[in-house]
Amino acid sequence: MANLEPSKQRRGLVAIDAAMAVIITLLVVQIWLLNATLETFLAGHKGAVLPAAICSGLVFSGCLALDLLVTRVDQEARK
Repeated sequence: MANLEPSKQRRGLVAIDAAMAVIITLLVVQIWLLNATLETFLAGHKGAVLPAAICSGLVFSGCLALDLLVTRVDQEARK
């Protein structure tokens, strides 16, 4: 049974690494979205603000869900 614990811990670490890579990618996309929306808004195009805010909220929700996943996987791997 001692052989199962390192395997379980390794799978947890792989899942956490993958989730963190996706979170980093989503945050870069969110920063790009903020930059593009701000440039569009300052150029006088106010119609793009609401769709960009909705997309940003979805990206934030995805990051939050992945953070909760990382927390849960970490807790299970430490048992």
